[in-house]
Amino acid sequence: MGEVELSCRAYVKMYLHACLFPRCSINGLLLSSSSAGGAVCVTDCVPLLHSHLPLAPITQLALTQVDVWCSQTQQRIVGYYQANACVSDSSPTPCALKIADKIAEQFDNAVLLMLDGGKMSPDYRVPPIVMYERKDSRWTLKDKHTIMLRQWEETRAIAGQMLESGDHTLLVDFDSHLDDITKDWTNQKLNTKIAELASPANGNI
Repeated sequence: MGEVELSCRAYVKMYLHACLFPRCSINGLLLSSSSAGGAVCVTDCVPLLHSHLPLAPITQLALTQVDVWCSQTQQRIVGYYQANACVSDSSPTPCALKIADKIAEQFDNAVLLMLDGGKMSPDYRVPPIVMYERKDSRWTLKDKHTIMLRQWEETRAIAGQMLESGDHTLLVDFDSHLDDITKDWTNQKLNTKIAELASPANGNI
């Protein structure tokens, strides 16, 4: 499997999801709107749950709804992300492996991304992520040199700025949507805010 590129929008939303529920395990889906050959370009993410991660019916419902929305918006599910409640643990749980396997059935180059809670401080110099790829029916650590986050300094600054100004409270995950269906799990408001903060020259929102 080749390179994986994470957009500013995808990273900022994952980061804010983890910050919004600091004592919980959180998860979500990685999306791509690009069909570039070779590299997987993660252009967006959908935050899913912050409680009862292994609960299969909710996960299945979320996967189905996101899949339908993706087909309407020319996107596809290309991976899965998770942050564990225990900050010192960034290993994939059985739940993470199971959902990632399901995604890999539909998309050969699927990725499994774990957020490293121990390195999530805004001033941390490298992206706090650990990525896995599927090889020979097993998920193995991906070479960090094949993971790209262009404009990392700017992305990190945007994430920190949004957290400081309380914009992380705008984030809606699928869990919150199920509690109040008027809440938008596609996070269009948040997407607009991230786009406003990202420089137009970035070209990688």
